[in-house]
Amino acid sequence: MQKSVTFISTVAAVAVSALLLTGASFAQTVTAKDDQLYKAFGEKPGLVLLMDDFMTRLLADPRTGPHFKPANQQRVKDQLVEQLCMLSGGPCVYKGADMKSSHANLDITKSDFHALVEVLQIAMDAKGIPFRKQGEMLALLAPMNRDIITPK
Repeated sequence: MQKSVTFISTVAAVAVSALLLTGASFAQTVTAKDDQLYKAFGEKPGLVLLMDDFMTRLLADPRTGPHFKPANQQRVKDQLVEQLCMLSGGPCVYKGADMKSSHANLDITKSDFHALVEVLQIAMDAKGIPFRKQGEMLALLAPMNRDIITPK
């Protein structure tokens, strides 16, 4: 299991890096073409369950916990549900702050970001979300990398 997660995390990191290196310029509001991804994630109830699991894992992980323990965890979870719902083609509208301003003073490194992606993949695996659908969601989230990681 650990090898699989490490491999998936490495693949995701390479995909994120490839998108950034090619100069891909995506707006924060890039969304799925239809609602099939939203349905694959179990619609809003499935996203809520996924984010419940994800937040528990984020807080427990020594790499990500320090970033999330001081935050209003319910608010973070609610905003993640809204954001994933919208991105995946669901009916939600994300009303939170943009990624750049909300992460500006948090000193997030590439390692921090990759750890979060790994924890998300573990949560998606635990919820039985097919690998291909995980990849589709990660591809929608990947462009946010440049606004979340603090430039050095």
